[in-house]
Amino acid sequence: MSSPVRIQPDPSFVRELQAAGGESVKKCYQCATCSVACPLSPAENPYPRKEMVWAQWGLKDKLMNDIDVWLCHNCGTCSDLCPRGAKPADTLAAIRNMTYRKLVGPAKIGEWMSSSKGLPYLAGIPAVLWLFIWLLTTGLSIPAGEIKFSKVFPGDFTIDPLFGAVAVFVAWSFYKGVTNMWKSFASLPTTFEVGAHCEKPTLVQAIIDVLRDDLYTHRQFNECGADNTERSKGHWALLAAFVALAIVTSVVAVSHWGSKVPGFHWLHALGDTPMVLYSPVKLLAIVGTVLGFYGLTMLTRRRLNLDAQKQGSSFYDWYLLGVIWAVFVTGLGSMVLRLAGVAGLAYPMYYLHLVAVFMMIAYLPWSKLGHLVYRTTALVYARMSGRKPLTRVEDKIFEI
Repeated sequence: MSSPVRIQPDPSFVRELQAAGGESVKKCYQCATCSVACPLSPAENPYPRKEMVWAQWGLKDKLMNDIDVWLCHNCGTCSDLCPRGAKPADTLAAIRNMTYRKLVGPAKIGEWMSSSKGLPYLAGIPAVLWLFIWLLTTGLSIPAGEIKFSKVFPGDFTIDPLFGAVAVFVAWSFYKGVTNMWKSFASLPTTFEVGAHCEKPTLVQAIIDVLRDDLYTHRQFNECGADNTERSKGHWALLAAFVALAIVTSVVAVSHWGSKVPGFHWLHALGDTPMVLYSPVKLLAIVGTVLGFYGLTMLTRRRLNLDAQKQGSSFYDWYLLGVIWAVFVTGLGSMVLRLAGVAGLAYPMYYLHLVAVFMMIAYLPWSKLGHLVYRTTALVYARMSGRKPLTRVEDKIFEI
């Protein structure tokens, strides 16, 4: 005889979930169309029907530790076919958004990220910080002579140490978040098919599988039932843009700090700023910028064209797009105004660029962009536990 299971619904969690983007969850009447329609949902214990039940009941613990919300690639097919307009895709997205801000502290940042009411705080911190530095360096005045942003924001004493500290903070936050997420999955069952390839995959095998199918080839992403052309191209272009700009930033940093090492003074010429337009490093930065604008245009157009009756957009969605738009617009604007010699606008534009970059990087563990780390972690765990079988490792093919 089975033992009774006591559940403890949390009505406040339901309200919080609705505020985070799952406002239509109460419309679900459990027809299971969503689980049947999802091309990625496993045959055993499929999603998102069970998540909709848990959400309606306010079963917070189950949802916060549910690996399946991360296996969903948010194509929106379930929402398109839902006969009640319950928008299951939005509910799963809302659960992920809530998980972002609960995986790691400070809790206040997660609270600010939950709605537009926190935007003044998120923008105000870097705005005051960089304004204070400007006050210390030039008294908020515009420097005379050749436009060099280092006159206002010296790299050695402001930009490099500050963003270095931010990078350490973000890395530590992600480490704690990933650790908490991995522990939360510990109670999940481990399942493997009996057969020729029934051995448990190693961590390395699972990582290779995820990097290939979910990050590099986007195979799982493109198997979603909806037309993901704009979304796929937009993601790819933005990813390539960030890689290109990361290389540029690394070259500049290595050339600057490396040149201070005895015997390596020649490195200074490699990334000395401001660079001429025909410099290979500068050309790479321009290519990255073009790719960034293309990707942003594709993703923004797709989101604007979504049918609001089937799939919505939350603050998390628009915050991320808005901040990345700000990074690229102010970055390009700073370069154009510097080349045009308009000092009165170039320095303020670069100030806004630093504010936008800070907002994009410093809040990564609590923003939607954090799914690059958290979803990758969940996918690796899913493959190691057998929830999502390996596809191809060491020339072996596994059926999904």
